[in-house]
Amino acid sequence: MSLGLSACTAGGPDAEVEVLAQPGEVGLAPVALGELPALDDPALDASVSRPRRDPIYPGVGHPVVDALHYDLDLAWDPEERLLTGRETLLLRVARDSERLVLDLSPALEVSGVRLDGEQRPFDRRGQDLRVDAEVSTDDRHVLEIDYAGSPEPVAAPTTRGDFSTNGWTVTDDGDTWTMQEPTGAYSWYAVDDQPADKATYDITISVPSPRVGVANGQMISRTESDGVTTTRWSMEQPASSYLVTVATGEYALSEAVSSSGVPLSYWVPVGEEDRVDADAGLAEADRGLTWLEEKLGPYPFDALGFLFVDSESGMETQTMITLGMTEYTTSTPVLVHEIAHHWWGDLIGPTTWRDLWMNEGMAMYLQGAWMASEEAYTLQQLMDYWAQDEPQMRAEAGPAADYDPATFGEGNAYYSGALMWHEIRGLLGDREFWRLVREWPQSMPYGSSDYDGIVGWWSRESGRDLAPVFDAWLLGETSPQR
Repeated sequence: MSLGLSACTAGGPDAEVEVLAQPGEVGLAPVALGELPALDDPALDASVSRPRRDPIYPGVGHPVVDALHYDLDLAWDPEERLLTGRETLLLRVARDSERLVLDLSPALEVSGVRLDGEQRPFDRRGQDLRVDAEVSTDDRHVLEIDYAGSPEPVAAPTTRGDFSTNGWTVTDDGDTWTMQEPTGAYSWYAVDDQPADKATYDITISVPSPRVGVANGQMISRTESDGVTTTRWSMEQPASSYLVTVATGEYALSEAVSSSGVPLSYWVPVGEEDRVDADAGLAEADRGLTWLEEKLGPYPFDALGFLFVDSESGMETQTMITLGMTEYTTSTPVLVHEIAHHWWGDLIGPTTWRDLWMNEGMAMYLQGAWMASEEAYTLQQLMDYWAQDEPQMRAEAGPAADYDPATFGEGNAYYSGALMWHEIRGLLGDREFWRLVREWPQSMPYGSSDYDGIVGWWSRESGRDLAPVFDAWLLGETSPQR
């Protein structure tokens, strides 16, 4: 996510257009498309993880369901503000249990649950959807859930001014968008809403034309029938739930290909072209991506899109970055920041929310390095400038790796981490530092790490005990000397 401080036609050329139904056969209801992976498909193994309750936000996450693949068939009625969903979840059982538990907002009513094709009893307790089923460790199952309702965003645990809620957000016109870091995904689908539990996704969205649904991954089909537009999106690399995005509205699509061959797209709300210049933005995204690939290696996903919504923030939603339409969030430094997260945060992410600093500290440092390469000041001068306010951020929110849970995503996670990485760069030298910056995300692709994991890896690979540096910057009550 970015920190907002002073500091053509829809449907790509490769999208397959299918006739899914005859006029009159498709309404504002889920439309099942495609085939599910088989439970023993080796491709699902990349999604295997150890589920857990999050220690910072223990209201989400559960130790039994290891999500492997979500298939979400969604229909949005903007007049009624009604979401109708048919969810199919392929899961692994992480430990013996008498029930499966997922996070799902009480604003959504569940009408039926099936496990491996058989109806199962279920109940609701707060935001927990509890399904009665005796399950055994490592068994794999197909869980189907039918639900509907008017989703409501949930409060974000932060004092930041650029976002105060998470999850499904509805505009005055009935359009929708989502940003859900740290725990807002459960506002619109049943999910193990904890960052270590990654899964692949297929998302189908049906909305009244000329609206269109946009989501992560690649758009594999777009159809229109009886006044309803249906798009299907596929994301084949595992993603954390907070990195999923969905938006509906009237969008104009502009496309390009990066210098390295990555498909690029810009989804701009119709009528907002004066606020978002798609051609200029695509050119800047290519420049930023080229610079990052020189530092971090080839872009690790299949496509890179930018989805613009009525927000004041920005979010590194995997393969389809979600951005507000402000001067800051549409700027090239923010594009670089959010693209950088696709290595640091998306390819490898935090095991729990304690380690948000891992994502944001490096993305902020890379943003700073980009800014210094473009402006008259040096990177050292920029670090000196950032360091002026860092002690106050630490005092207000706590150390970056031991922050007050009510101050999620605030300046300490960004600036303490960035300043720490600059200190480590000085200790290791440029060549060694950038080698490790490049290799760390590749050490556990599509996985996650905790504090001890990253500190241990950097110490082993560099041949130096870096724990005192990490601890001083990330756990200390006062800012260390630079």
